[in-house]
Amino acid sequence: MVGNFDLVAIGNATIDTFLTIRSSNKHFRINKETGEICVKQGDKAIVDKLDFFIGGNAANVSVGLSRMGFKSAITAEIGSDEFTQKIVNGLKKEGVSEILLKLIPNTPSPLSVIINYKGERTIFCEDVEKDHDFNFEGIFAKWIYLTSLGNKWQEAYKRTLIFAKTVGAKIAFNPGTSQLDKGIESIRDVLKETDILFVNKEEAKTITGTKTDDIEKLLNLLDKLGPKTSVITDGLKGAFLFDKNDGFFFQKAYNEKKALERTGAGDAFASGFLSAILFGKSAKQAMGWGALNSASVVAKIGAQAGLLTINEIKEKL
Repeated sequence: MVGNFDLVAIGNATIDTFLTIRSSNKHFRINKETGEICVKQGDKAIVDKLDFFIGGNAANVSVGLSRMGFKSAITAEIGSDEFTQKIVNGLKKEGVSEILLKLIPNTPSPLSVIINYKGERTIFCEDVEKDHDFNFEGIFAKWIYLTSLGNKWQEAYKRTLIFAKTVGAKIAFNPGTSQLDKGIESIRDVLKETDILFVNKEEAKTITGTKTDDIEKLLNLLDKLGPKTSVITDGLKGAFLFDKNDGFFFQKAYNEKKALERTGAGDAFASGFLSAILFGKSAKQAMGWGALNSASVVAKIGAQAGLLTINEIKEKL
């Protein structure tokens, strides 16, 4: 056996470039009618701070589990440029196994540019076509965290379902933009095998094909698609859960006044939640762990700086 893990996260690892812009910065403004960020064409716009961090949904969750003391691995494709070693070294430093990390020759590593302005973040990311030809031979996992992949993701999702059945792993699912754009039929098989579904409210509306803002109705509709447990996060309004055995739970958001920017908030919630489940906690307790982890992450710049350790979680509880 090559590796035995508590969780294998399947998705992306990126370099996130954060451009932090103060509200008073004269080069930027918000169009109040459309919500658009405006900057003059041809202007040399000065940003107030620039940071480089490791990010990506799978990287964030695998690091989150590792911080909690669990053995995690990441399955993702990165390039072979000057950013490659930063990603690899960063994951190693966090104790995340990179044996399933695939380096693609003559390809740039994934890079995102994130504008942090007036309490919201706007993300620019390149959609680089990848094969997602992952090999799970010799791998065992208790949990699989399956999340966003780019083009050619369908075959990778099928292989993930086979892998999960082969090793008896449970599946936590967080579909991304490519999956949601393709429509519900493209992920119906995954939803039927999902143990825990993590989505925000807008994603829940897209999956269920409704325009309702009624969270309880959305959770009931998601339940009919197959997940044993469905979690909807809704920013400042908190998080909501429906479990086939335990019913409906609400979890308030914590420390939102301290939020600097929200990149990675959903990933932090998921890693806190899954850590609690791996420790044998109830779904209701897991909601609290997720909320605490998310609140810690949004209080710092970047998706990983605020991820909590088990001792920090215990202190906050």
